[in-house]
Amino acid sequence: MLQAKYERRGPVPQDVIDAVEVDTPEPGPGQALVKVLAAPINPSDVLTLTGEYGMLPPLPAIGGNEGVARVEALGPETDGPEVGQTVLLPVGIGTWVSHAVVDARKLVPLPNEADSRQLAMMTINPPTAMLMLSEFVDLSDGDWVIQNAANSGVGGYLIQLARLRGLRTVNVVRRESAVAGVREQGADVVVVDGPDLAKRVREAVGDGHVKLAIDAVGGASTDHIADCLDEGGTLVNYGMMSGEPCQVSPRNIVFRNVTVKGFWLAKWFEQASREQQMQVFGELTKRIATGQLQARVAGEYDVSQIKAAVAAAASGERDGKILIVPE
Repeated sequence: MLQAKYERRGPVPQDVIDAVEVDTPEPGPGQALVKVLAAPINPSDVLTLTGEYGMLPPLPAIGGNEGVARVEALGPETDGPEVGQTVLLPVGIGTWVSHAVVDARKLVPLPNEADSRQLAMMTINPPTAMLMLSEFVDLSDGDWVIQNAANSGVGGYLIQLARLRGLRTVNVVRRESAVAGVREQGADVVVVDGPDLAKRVREAVGDGHVKLAIDAVGGASTDHIADCLDEGGTLVNYGMMSGEPCQVSPRNIVFRNVTVKGFWLAKWFEQASREQQMQVFGELTKRIATGQLQARVAGEYDVSQIKAAVAAAASGERDGKILIVPE
């Protein structure tokens, strides 16, 4: 079987990772052998390879934090999903592989008839979008939410989830070429970032209330969307795509009473009960399986093509997610 393995970290992510061939192991008691169907490359995965993410696994490590697989075999005296069942892989096991042996108790059965590529992306981006819409501000039907990095994976899910809840979205991108793709996902308003963002957003929303801003860019872009909030609004940051710390002026924090908070899905997992987690994933599974939630896919690569896949994922010009789809 093939594994995408790295033994060091460095500034060029594709340079530190290689496809390594190893023997396919036999599952032991309590274990299942699974064949990976699809696994995405997320921005956090790229930052893990460069050493810039907030939580780094010990080296050597196998890349990938989420994915979907099919059960190939069960170990002796093992209870678990049946052979042939599509399953959600446990977070953080190293999913950029052709096969894996995992704890059968941690496999979550998924609908076999659903699109495995879409299901593979459900563990990180969709719950991030869902929870940022629900955990910070009490939003009402017709309220507006503004986000930057709207053409990202989280951004696409947020647009769709907001629409399902009766919310409207202002979506900020950093290049004109990204506007059309964001509109196709159901965005109400799409604008290119700039110092005059607040003026253009106010013209677009009229008397509408913008109570929540979602920031994944940092730098001056954080203050740009803070300017668009109603007085007393809340800004939630979950990333730093610009590589710069968030900038929020005293005008917003002091005089307009804007609250700034942060969100990290890993921390939510630590604090949420099993029941809360299952509730979130139950809703997401249903919406993805029925086609209500979809993510764009920019490219598919075999594990043997991991260097090209990581390079594509690290590129700022792609339009959709890069997936590892083992042959």
